[in-house]
Amino acid sequence: MMGSVATDGSTRSEKSSPPPVRRTRRVRMTGKERREQLLDIGRTLFADKGFEGTSVEEIAARAGVSKPVVYEHFGGKEGLYAVVVDREMRRLLDMVTGALTAGHPRELLEQAAFALLDYIDTYTDGFRILVRDSPVAQSTGTFASLISDIATQVEDILGMEFEARGFDQKLAPLYAQALVGMVALTGQWWLDVRKPRKAEVAAHLVNLAWHGLENLEPKPRLIGHRKS
Repeated sequence: MMGSVATDGSTRSEKSSPPPVRRTRRVRMTGKERREQLLDIGRTLFADKGFEGTSVEEIAARAGVSKPVVYEHFGGKEGLYAVVVDREMRRLLDMVTGALTAGHPRELLEQAAFALLDYIDTYTDGFRILVRDSPVAQSTGTFASLISDIATQVEDILGMEFEARGFDQKLAPLYAQALVGMVALTGQWWLDVRKPRKAEVAAHLVNLAWHGLENLEPKPRLIGHRKS
C-alpha cells in the first residue's frame, strides 16, 4: 500500500503504528516482605472464612504467587494459621497487661475491660480468629488459653485484695477466671452488636464486677435445695 504524502513532503503509512508499550518492571519482594504479605492475607481470610474455609490456593492467588511459595514460608496452611494466632494472642495479652497501671482495684478493672474492648475495636479480624474453634492441635494458641494467661495477671491483683479483706487467697484464681471470662464473653457479644458504646459497656462490666466484689461474702452459701 502506498503511503500518503505529509505536508512536509515525507511519506507516512495509511495506518499509523501504535506507540510502543512500556513494560513496568515488577519489584521483587524480599523474603521478609513476602512473609508479612502472606500473614496479612491469611489473617484477613481466616477472620472472614475460618480455618477450614480458607485454602492455600486462595492465599497464594491473593498474594500473586504459586502455592509452593506459601509452603516455603510456613510449611502449609496450618503453619501460617499458627503464626497468625500467636501474634494476635501476644498483641492482646500485651494490651491487657500493659493497661494495668492503676493502684485502685476498681480502676484496674476498668483498665482491663477497656483494654479488651480496645483490642476488639482496633483488631477486629484478630479477635474473630481467636474466638473461632481451631482444628490446629497445639497446647497453647486457643482463646481459652489466652483468657487463662490474662486471668493469671488479674489473679495477683485479686490475691492482694483478698489478703487485705481476710479472704482465702487460694480462691483468687477462681475469681480471676470468672472476672476475665465475663469480660471476654461480653466482648464476643459486643463484637457484632457494637451497642452500647465502648465506654458504656466497660462501665456496666465494672459495675457488675465491682459491686459484686464490694459486697463479697467470705464464705458464700447456697440458698437453693441443691447442695452438691
